[in-house]
Amino acid sequence: MKEVTAVGQTVDAAVESALAQLKTTKNQVEIIVVDEGKKGFFGFGARSAKVTVKKKVDPVETVKGFLKDVSEKMGVTIDIQVKQNGKNILFELSGEKIALLIGKRGQTLNSIQYLAQLVINRESKEYFKVMLDAEGYRERRKQALIQLAERIAYKAVKIGKEIPLEPMPADERKTIHTALVSFKGIKTYSSGEDAKRHIIVAPVKLKNR
Repeated sequence: MKEVTAVGQTVDAAVESALAQLKTTKNQVEIIVVDEGKKGFFGFGARSAKVTVKKKVDPVETVKGFLKDVSEKMGVTIDIQVKQNGKNILFELSGEKIALLIGKRGQTLNSIQYLAQLVINRESKEYFKVMLDAEGYRERRKQALIQLAERIAYKAVKIGKEIPLEPMPADERKTIHTALVSFKGIKTYSSGEDAKRHIIVAPVKLKNR
């Protein structure tokens, strides 16, 4: 129950009634006074006060509920730890069968993260950025990408040809670009649109000193 309309002899009484029904406190709700009521004269013409009380949306709790629902439908029971830095929120997932939530090369995790981003900003007045991690997967993936970038760079220099990588999300492409920004004889650039966006590692001729 997220919203209740209640009546009482006074506005305060109506609010207390609504809070009891919602099982929450005053600082967790938004109160709309529909009718302030009227005392009347010796009981005649009296009118009850009427209020509508709505629970405030907690963006973090909303996403946690979404993540638990999705994981349960996939047959995975998870624990969630939240780390928030301003508008950036990291949800760290753990539990048995966590690999099912990660998927091949993190594709499932990235898809869930995208949906969580939509969920958190659907009703919020502020814009939040969501990051999902699962038992340290993001760091492992980052290190694997750095190693991949270096291998591909050496190969591109050796064969003298451009080498396209598989499509990756923006944060992973950034990892590749950053890993090779100081790599001599190599340049990187992105190509393709949307889900097919990928990096090309290309050799460049070094000028003679």
